[in-house]
Amino acid sequence: MDYNNQPQVNPYNGGYNPNQEVSPVISVKDWLLQMLILIIPIVNIIMMFVWAFGEGNPTKKNYYKAYLLWALIWSIISVIFLVLFLGAFIAAFSEASTY
Repeated sequence: MDYNNQPQVNPYNGGYNPNQEVSPVISVKDWLLQMLILIIPIVNIIMMFVWAFGEGNPTKKNYYKAYLLWALIWSIISVIFLVLFLGAFIAAFSEASTY
């Protein structure tokens, strides 16, 4: 029984569907080239967005989307700590200057 033309998945083989399209493997040379590009300031940020949201290998796109999400999370945490420490620093010096 094939409902809505969905391929039947066998639960006994881990959900493997032999008709499912598979992404091509990213070679070591491609990873090395990407790492080299990520060393270059400013270019690395631009290329992460290109690789995450442009056309290409879905595995690479998902990797860079996750990378950008972690970068956003760490940036927010850094700003919160910066504000807290600057506030404490300013409060400490404003109390010290009153004496």
